[in-house]
Amino acid sequence: MVRKKLVLSLLAISLAAPGIHAQTAPAAAPAAVPAVANAVDPASIQALKNMGAYLQTLKRFQVSTELTGERVLADGQKLQHMATADMDVERPNRLHARIWSARAERELIYDGKTATLYTPAQKYYSTVEFSGNLGELINKLEERYGVEVPLADMFIWGTPAASFDKIESAMNAGQDFIGKDLCDHYAFRQGMFDWQIWITTGDKPLPRKLVITNRNDDARPQSLQLIAWNLKPTFKDAVFRFTPPKGATAVEIRPLVQK
Repeated sequence: MVRKKLVLSLLAISLAAPGIHAQTAPAAAPAAVPAVANAVDPASIQALKNMGAYLQTLKRFQVSTELTGERVLADGQKLQHMATADMDVERPNRLHARIWSARAERELIYDGKTATLYTPAQKYYSTVEFSGNLGELINKLEERYGVEVPLADMFIWGTPAASFDKIESAMNAGQDFIGKDLCDHYAFRQGMFDWQIWITTGDKPLPRKLVITNRNDDARPQSLQLIAWNLKPTFKDAVFRFTPPKGATAVEIRPLVQK
């Protein structure tokens, strides 16, 4: 079979919001220092840690997200765009993600040995050999190929890769219902991004909503993700195996040019 070379953008998956990776600010200032409006609330940081620890206990699950993002035109007008992703997950190293919008559809299948990127409309697919866990796979795809996996931070929280040293402020913003789930609402400021997360109350602290605001742009564009979970999935192991459909063409995915 003649293998074609394909520009990265055709196979790239770009649904995840700007990476947060649960980075948080240093420990609270000594008691002698007056409290300020942008102080880091230790309980809000602990809520992130508790959520991450719980996420790492989930071994087999389904998660889906609906993303609404904003694009700012030259005159300041905002345009919204939407995308959706569904994922079947089995830790430590199996994943099937389906990402689609009105503009494109993509799939990522990882069986613990090979990661496959597939575009159903064009019937192009590309494979990369890999044997690490899901967090390691996500990092490699992004760093080497520029491929972003939906909800990537969900695989980072609760691991050593989730550092807690870059958030400048953290606070508890009260409670809200997301669907029928009562959630604690937390707000954080980190670099040029403000972000908010809603985490279910009780002994299953799942993230249910994420909002990110880009303060680097005067228009303050936002992305919003609603997240739904199924902790008792019925998918079969075959979902993690990729069989090229009839007429599909294997292509080469090019690594990013290293500067």
